[in-house]
Amino acid sequence: MGPMTLDASNPFAAPSSLPYELPDYAAIREEHYEPAVRAGMAEQRREVEAIATDPEPPTVENTLDALERSGRLLSRALHAFFNQVSADATPGLEDVYERLSPELAAHRDAIYMDARLHARVRALADAAEAGELSLEPDTAWLLRTLLKDFRRAGVGLDADRQAELRRLNGRITELEAVFGRKLLAGEKASAVLVTDVAELEGLPEDAIAAAAASAAERGHEGAWLLDLQLPTQQDVVGSLARRDVRERVQRASESRGTHGDENDTRATLLEIARLRAERARLLGYEHHAAYVAEDATAGTTEAVNAMLARLAPAAVANARAEGAELEALLRRTVPDAELRASDWAHLSEAVRKERYALDDALLRPYLELERVVRDGVFEAAHRLYGLSFAERTDLVGYHPDVRVFEVFDSPEPGEPDQGLGLFLADWYTRPSKRGGAWMNNLVDQNRLLGQRPVVVNNLNIVKPPAGEPTLLLWDQVITLFHEFGHALHGLLSDVRYPSQSGTAVPRDFVEYPSQVNEMWAWDPEILRSYAVHHVTGEPMPTEWIDTMLASRQFNEGFSTTEYLAAALLDQAWHQLAPEDVPTSVDDVLAFEAKALAEAGVDYAPVPPRYRTTYFNHVWGSGYSAGYYSYIWSEVLDADTVEWYRENGGLTRANGETFRRRLLARGGSQDPLDSFRDLRGRDADIAPLLARRGLGTVGA
Repeated sequence: MGPMTLDASNPFAAPSSLPYELPDYAAIREEHYEPAVRAGMAEQRREVEAIATDPEPPTVENTLDALERSGRLLSRALHAFFNQVSADATPGLEDVYERLSPELAAHRDAIYMDARLHARVRALADAAEAGELSLEPDTAWLLRTLLKDFRRAGVGLDADRQAELRRLNGRITELEAVFGRKLLAGEKASAVLVTDVAELEGLPEDAIAAAAASAAERGHEGAWLLDLQLPTQQDVVGSLARRDVRERVQRASESRGTHGDENDTRATLLEIARLRAERARLLGYEHHAAYVAEDATAGTTEAVNAMLARLAPAAVANARAEGAELEALLRRTVPDAELRASDWAHLSEAVRKERYALDDALLRPYLELERVVRDGVFEAAHRLYGLSFAERTDLVGYHPDVRVFEVFDSPEPGEPDQGLGLFLADWYTRPSKRGGAWMNNLVDQNRLLGQRPVVVNNLNIVKPPAGEPTLLLWDQVITLFHEFGHALHGLLSDVRYPSQSGTAVPRDFVEYPSQVNEMWAWDPEILRSYAVHHVTGEPMPTEWIDTMLASRQFNEGFSTTEYLAAALLDQAWHQLAPEDVPTSVDDVLAFEAKALAEAGVDYAPVPPRYRTTYFNHVWGSGYSAGYYSYIWSEVLDADTVEWYRENGGLTRANGETFRRRLLARGGSQDPLDSFRDLRGRDADIAPLLARRGLGTVGA
C-alpha cells in the first residue's frame, strides 16, 4: 500500500490552516497527491481495524461515530484531487488517477466486506429493533444506509465470490478513469480547425476572437479553432450561417470516440458494460440498472422504464412537429433539402427570432457574466436565504481562473452575518478541463467534526480576450443558476455526519434542488436585476422579458427528446445481461441505433444529447443507469415551483422553509420524506407535463 505515514511537509499531512479548511493550492503540487492518498488509505485501514476489533460492545459512539470520523487524511486528499483532475488535469494527474482508481476500489471493498465491522453494525440495528437502543432519526438513517451498503458491497458472499467482486470493482474503476482520459483527449483532437474567417459568418465577434486565441494557443496561428463541448449539440452551430460548416462541427461532435485511434472509447465502454453486468449478477441483481435503481428513490428499473415510456411518445411527436416547421423553412433556401441535426439549432434560432422577435445576438449584450452572477445568482440567494458574498482575493484556487468567495449567513432578518463557508467559481473552458458543468465539494459540512462547507462550481464558458466582457447565451445563464442550486445544497447543509452532507442523496434526487434554483433565472424581478446592457447600463426591454417568458416552451420537443434519447440509451446498455453485451467495437453504433428505434426516439434530426461513445455521465462519471434522474428529479422540481407560486414566490419566508425542510437535511433522512415535509404530499407529475408541453399524456 505504500508508506504508512505521510511526510509532514506534504500539504495534506494536517488539516489546512486556511479559512474553512480550504485546500492550500498555493502549496499543493502534483506529486503530493499520490503519497497523501496512499497514506490516507493506510490510516483509515488502521482506524477501521481498531473499530472492528474493539473489545467493548458496539455503541453509536465507538462504531457509527468512529466510522464517520475515520479517513480524514484520505478525505482531504481525495476531495482536492478529484476536483483538480476533472477541472485542471495534466498527464501526470491522469496517470495518478488511473493508478489509484483500482486501489481505491479495493480500499472500499476492504471496509464494506469486513464481516467483523458488519457484525458490530448489525448488532446495533438488532438492539434498536428490539427496543434496547434509542436512536436519533439521522443516526437511525445512517445505520440503515450502512447495512444496505454492506449488503450491496458483497459482505454476504463467500470468499471466492468476494475475491471476484474485488477484481471487478478494481477493473471497472480503472476503466472509468481510462474512458475519461480518452474522452478529454479525443474532444481536444476533434476541435474543428477553420482557416478562412469567411466560414465563420454569423458567429459573434467575441466568439471569433476566442476561436482565434484557441487556435494560436494550440499552434495554429492565423486560423480559428472551434472547440467542442461535451453534449452533441454545439453552441456555435446556432450562429454559424454556412450549412457546410455547421455540418462539419456536427460530424466532429457526433463521431467522437469512433475513429479507431488511441482515443477511441468503444472497447473501453464495452468492457465497462460487460463487467458492470457481471458484478450485478454476482450480487444477485438482474442487471446493473436494477442494482442502481435499488439505491435510488425510483427503487426499480420498472419504475424508471414506465416513466420514460410515458414521456417519450409525446416528446417525439412534439419534436417531429417542430422539425416539420424547420424543414419547411430550410426549403425556402435549399429546395428539397432534408432537415439535418446540424440545421436544427440554426433554424430554430431563426424561427424564435421571427416568432418572438428575439435571438441570442440581441440578448447576449444584456447577459454579462459578472452582472448575472452578482445581481442574478447571488441576489436570488440573498433574497431567499439571507446569504451574502464577498470575494476573497487573498485566497487562491487550483487554477488562476478560479475565484474564491466567502459566503455569509444571516439566519434571521436583522441578525449579524456569520461566516457560512466558501464558494469557488471556475467559469471558463480550457483544454485541461473536462466538458460540461458540475459542482464539487472540497469540504463537507458536518457537525461531528465541526467542518463548514467549501464548494466549487465548474462551467465551460469560452473565455473572451483580455479586457473583453463575458457575454452569455441564455442556456448558459440557466446553467449558472442550475449549478449554483447544487452549491446551495452543499452550503446550506446542516447535518451531523459527513456522509450525509448536502448533495449526499440518491442520484435521482440530487438534481432536484438545482433544477428548482433555475426558476429564479426566469423570475421577472431577478431577471430585471441582472439583464442589463453591459455598455449602456440600460435594462433589457420589458417587452423582451415578456417575450422570453412567453417562449419558454419553444423548442421543448427537441429538448425533451434529445434528453430522453440519452436516458433511454443509458438504460438499454445497463439492462443487458453479461452475455448480451456486444463484443466488437463495430457493433456499438448498431446497438445504439437499435435501442433508439425500439424506444421510439430514433428521429435523426434530434440525436441523443450524448451518444454512446462520449457519454461521460455513464462511462466516466457517477450516472451509470442513472441519467434518467434529471427528469425524475424534475417531477419534484416542477411541483416545488408550484409550491413557491402558491405561497408568494420569491420571499425570505419561502426560502427559509425550503432551506430548513429540504436543503439543510442533506442525506440525513429519506429524501422523499424531506419532499413530503415541504409539499405535504407525494409529488404530482402534472406540473412537469405542463412545463414540457406534454399535456396529459399517459394519464
